[in-house]
Amino acid sequence: MKYYRVHTADIAWITQQPRGIFTTVWKLVDAGLLTESETAEYRKQRAYFESVLPVPPFYEQGNPEKAVTWFKNTEEGNHIWEQMAFYRDMAAKYGVQLYITETDMLPGTVIYEDDYQIAVKDTIQDIVSHTEKL
Repeated sequence: MKYYRVHTADIAWITQQPRGIFTTVWKLVDAGLLTESETAEYRKQRAYFESVLPVPPFYEQGNPEKAVTWFKNTEEGNHIWEQMAFYRDMAAKYGVQLYITETDMLPGTVIYEDDYQIAVKDTIQDIVSHTEKL
């Protein structure tokens, strides 16, 4: 199976891994950079994705295992990614470079899995992967 992760070059404090796209856009909202209408759309988009994409349970505890999520390169995982135009647009509008990292390997120890994604801890540092700018 192939997996991919969309992220920035910024390293997240908790995971010590590149910050994922959901957190990246939330950081823009938190910093007050989005317009009022963009913030309203962010809330709408977030509610939608939280209703259709399972939220791994470890997030409720503050992510104590420092896990990161990767989309599965499957019909379900790709469908979610295709729906994330708002997140891509906000990153582009506010000058945040996004990257996609793809791998054919499990990128770490799987602690959660659903039809769309996996979450791993102990990310393999020298994983065979390909990263490019989006």
